[in-house]
Amino acid sequence: MEAESSASPKNVTMAKLKLAGAWAGVLEVELDQWTVPMLREEVAKRSDCGPESIKLICAGKVLKDGEVNEKLRDLGIKNNAKILATKILSGEASGDHGKSPKEELMAEEERSQRLARIMAAAVALAKRNLDGSLPVDDFNIELEDQSGQKVNLGSKTDQRGLMMGMMLHTNAKQLIKRQKYKDALDVLAMGEEAFSLCDPKVIEMIDNVPILQIDTVWCYFMLRDISWLSMAGLRLAKAREGLECAHGKDSSRVRFLQQGYHPEIALYLRLELLEGVIAYHSNRFEKSQKALSSAQAKYLQLQVSDEALSLLMSMGYKEREAKRALRMTSQDVQRAVDFIDQERTKAAQRLEEDIQRQREINEQKRYGMTPLKKAVDLQRLKELASMGFTKDLAAEALRRNENDFNEALDELTNPETRSIIEHYIESKKKKRLRQRVDAAIEELVSMGFERSKVVEAVRAFGTKELALNQLMGEPTPDPAVTNNDSIVASAAPLNDNVGSSSLNDAGLSSLNDAVGDPSGIDEKDRDVEMEDTLVQDLNGDALADYDIEVTKEGEAINEYLALLTSADYYGSPLVGCFYNLSLPYFSQSQGNPVVDLVSSSVQGR
Repeated sequence: MEAESSASPKNVTMAKLKLAGAWAGVLEVELDQWTVPMLREEVAKRSDCGPESIKLICAGKVLKDGEVNEKLRDLGIKNNAKILATKILSGEASGDHGKSPKEELMAEEERSQRLARIMAAAVALAKRNLDGSLPVDDFNIELEDQSGQKVNLGSKTDQRGLMMGMMLHTNAKQLIKRQKYKDALDVLAMGEEAFSLCDPKVIEMIDNVPILQIDTVWCYFMLRDISWLSMAGLRLAKAREGLECAHGKDSSRVRFLQQGYHPEIALYLRLELLEGVIAYHSNRFEKSQKALSSAQAKYLQLQVSDEALSLLMSMGYKEREAKRALRMTSQDVQRAVDFIDQERTKAAQRLEEDIQRQREINEQKRYGMTPLKKAVDLQRLKELASMGFTKDLAAEALRRNENDFNEALDELTNPETRSIIEHYIESKKKKRLRQRVDAAIEELVSMGFERSKVVEAVRAFGTKELALNQLMGEPTPDPAVTNNDSIVASAAPLNDNVGSSSLNDAGLSSLNDAVGDPSGIDEKDRDVEMEDTLVQDLNGDALADYDIEVTKEGEAINEYLALLTSADYYGSPLVGCFYNLSLPYFSQSQGNPVVDLVSSSVQGR
């Protein structure tokens, strides 16, 4: 290796870079000597392509050439760093044909920035939902299996990798549905990188990674670029091996999880279609014929009869749920009815759980964050409340003591510290009430009313609505009988220094730091738009990815079977490849993970 030898003096410590994608293996480099162009050239040499065809991605960022003297270490690359090498599609296949160099550079810069935002949002969401941070969203992300049960696989690192990988994979599926295959490949590569953080034994238990491999090859196929042919075959082989580990032999495990139903048929249909295509372009026609014939049989198995569909719809079931049920039950009407009833029961239970979790999130937000920005532990709060302490008092004791039950109990049973906590809670309530009144006053003043009259009306009548009626000369209740104690208390000057000791004052000062945004996370520090994009399709429906129409897969199967029929079966092949066959574009994406990523939301995300 010429580049390596020139950059590897005997007394220099070599670092190992773990590469995956276009070329998989370990490269030994000198981080203080190697540059991105050198690394790209070496990967291209091992991938049998030109350096201009290789894109390198590390930690969600595209590695660019940069300055001449900028070394890998300057870019933050360390020993054992994981780098994904992807092949850049030709201009015609990628849709960049006809763009000027400046336009291509700008487009690449925009794509790079978007990839960095997506990765950063996935990292932030996974971290917040796994480290016990106070919820800042109106949703909760959890890991579930296909039966809807919460799971905790492996270590925190494993769970974080799984959560990031599944969010990125879901985002890529949406790009596939919009036929943005090149963008989808970039996001799938980042998802693959996230999954690589997990223990291989954990990965063997789930089918998310095999499905990601299938979706990646589907993008190759839709872009019709034959340069991916050898890599596609390797990915499909890994996908089949991974599915057998996760689903069991003959899908026995997934059938058990789904109580004997058949959710995996569409997934294997696509796998066999792609295997048949790869075999055809590799001149292995017998293997291609076998794979495509099996895919065709599954396609026919998924076709819903009009008679069975009409019967279910006459019972009051909706068309979409009826079709799904018939496909999952091999057209058995009675089992389809049972399936729909089970799914409806699960949906109702999920809604109830979502509502309960939303209540818990709102309760945690009301209590505020611990000094280390964690949420109050509701289970420990329940234990303290069962001992006779009020929830507000117990929650504040837990919050101050990082959810340490014994420390919180000590403070609650100590008259002096308990008095400090009680005073803080009361001052916080008054502060919130005062803020609410001030907001009402400012809103009424903005309508054009004189401030002094607005203040007088709000203090007299207690609510913005009654104060507005008074200001407009409309009839209002007698202030003497209006319940406005809270308004008077909040409008009165608030003495935050009430107390008899310096300990009390210091305690209140530190506690008041938590008042305001209870999450402790500034909105400007979050990429809310990108986070919303990542979670909007996480609906907790474990079968949603299998609930697809396979019409266009059927068209592809027939297309290739026709090509096999037209070929000289035992002699020279019919010339064809991804990019010059007149094949339709397909847009469905699919994959039902044994572990599913759930975004539970009550407020209509």
